[in-house]
Amino acid sequence: MSTYSTMRRRFLGDSSSEPSRASSPNPSVRDGEAVTLVSTSKLRKLTQKRSKRRQLSVFGLGGLLGILIAAFFAQQHHVINLEGLMDLNLDTLFDAIPAGIVNDAKDLTRHERETVNYDSFTVGLHLQSQGVKAQHPVIMIPGVISTGLESWGTEEVSRQYFRKRLWGSWSMMRALVLDKASWKKHIMLDKLTGLDPPGIKLRAAQGFDAADFFITGYWIWSKILENLATLGYDPSNAFTAAYDWRLSCEKLELRDHYFTRLKAHIETAKKTSGEKVVLVSHSMGSQVLFYFLHWVEAAGYGNGGPKWVDDYVDSWINISGSLLGALKGYTAVLSGEMKDTAQLNAFAVYGLEKFLAKHERVEIFRAMPGASSMLPIGGNAVWGNKTFAPDDRFNQTVSYGTFINFQESNSTQSPANLTVEESHAYLMKNSETWYQDQVRSSYSYGVAHSRAEVESNAKDPRKWMNPLETRLPLAPHLKIYCFYGVGKPTERSYWYREDRDPLINVTIDTSLVYGDIDRGVVMGEGDGTVPLMSNGYMCAKGWRIKRYNPAGVSIKVYEMPHEPDRFSARGGPNTGDHVDILGRASLNDLILRVAGGKGNHIEENFVTNIREYSEKVKIYEDP
Repeated sequence: MSTYSTMRRRFLGDSSSEPSRASSPNPSVRDGEAVTLVSTSKLRKLTQKRSKRRQLSVFGLGGLLGILIAAFFAQQHHVINLEGLMDLNLDTLFDAIPAGIVNDAKDLTRHERETVNYDSFTVGLHLQSQGVKAQHPVIMIPGVISTGLESWGTEEVSRQYFRKRLWGSWSMMRALVLDKASWKKHIMLDKLTGLDPPGIKLRAAQGFDAADFFITGYWIWSKILENLATLGYDPSNAFTAAYDWRLSCEKLELRDHYFTRLKAHIETAKKTSGEKVVLVSHSMGSQVLFYFLHWVEAAGYGNGGPKWVDDYVDSWINISGSLLGALKGYTAVLSGEMKDTAQLNAFAVYGLEKFLAKHERVEIFRAMPGASSMLPIGGNAVWGNKTFAPDDRFNQTVSYGTFINFQESNSTQSPANLTVEESHAYLMKNSETWYQDQVRSSYSYGVAHSRAEVESNAKDPRKWMNPLETRLPLAPHLKIYCFYGVGKPTERSYWYREDRDPLINVTIDTSLVYGDIDRGVVMGEGDGTVPLMSNGYMCAKGWRIKRYNPAGVSIKVYEMPHEPDRFSARGGPNTGDHVDILGRASLNDLILRVAGGKGNHIEENFVTNIREYSEKVKIYEDP
């Protein structure tokens, strides 16, 4: 029996499903009829404080496991030799642990699972009881973490991985730990072509299985699928348009004909149902979908013409869309770091560097051109200059406008503090030629300040992913809903220093802890991954500027505060986290309303100061 199966058998019992406590975002579906999802009493019971004895028991269990595993590795004489773990017999180990400790751990784990696994069907069942049912076909475009990649290569190096996922499964974990060199070879694209390396063939997994779980037990889209099913959705009227997120959009169409197939599926869905489709995108998927809306109209590409979107798409639900990038994407390709790596403790950093060093992480990130679509868009106009940023807060000690900061500026590797625009130039100057070529041939990160520029950019595919250089479709009946979480600290700027590694040159200065700076990272507003300005600016202000939305497409914003349940590892039904929000009860409610043709009942909900921040962005209407 595998290690994972043994741990499940010893600790995890059947999970009971409790209803969500999140209320409906709008109280009316039928006139005068209030919507209350469920009672809160059962969930309150689940979140009551655990006894000190139980917590100490689990702490003791963790300590014992840590000591035993540490001793095991010590005998192997290798700190990061994880192959030996496969020989560890957990049955014998658990038999040696006092039964009381094991039982207490099982009991606590069961309660925590109950808190996380609230009844996913409750939202849909309540709307179903009020007459809401499947109306529009639904097509989902996932983000990076949501799409599994599986090997289809038949060369000798790939045969052991055939039809196994090398991204988004336990097979990925096993390959990464036991065969790192081969995993890297498979996951990285050819540096010159941006396509498959010779003899390697990874493809996006397809169907609902491609995006419902990242790895066993870590759900992504599964709760949305469960709720959609209660309204009558199934594979005949719902579809997941998974894609290989490593590729640039141009190469995604060239190799996989992704946009051609997406267009055909949308047209088929309307033909068979008689209804226009609802497109649901998450994270990077929103950028991919925005590119598609240009591609599908353009002559020589999708050839749909200027009326295609209005004819086939009813609504676009944009969930946590990184429309103006994610700032942590910059540090990933600059130095292989982000807050999650920079703020590890010393032992964890040592282990990570021994296992997958920074220069290796940089190489991997740069050899995935699709990831560079997440570099910040909008330059200083959106992200600020050396003294000011639109989202600076009252009494803030250092402006967010200096994105990359150096405590000591005395060389070409550590120049003066850099704005977002200067940081992009710095990255291009200090990266390989092949990476520069991939980025410059695929993306543009600027701002079009006139209608003439916007219309001209409609002919340039490099601009199609940038909502500040191109416009929305000429689709006056299209409706866009922007749903995203807020209130979770999110990376906003960084402090760097020189690094002795000649392949990297610079690294986040983790020694710096002062004021707003926490081990080299300054946090701002957002959903934990994507900053508020990226999630919210286009929806709150940008698409209300005429040149970016000449047809007057309807835009509605619904911000959801991050209010995690204390004992839920995934935040529970009221999380605002970038990924976990897909399981949020009120988000599921909103999605089902739009899919069921009730989106007109949704009213805007602003929690943050995004409208005030947006007014400070240096992008204006045409004179």
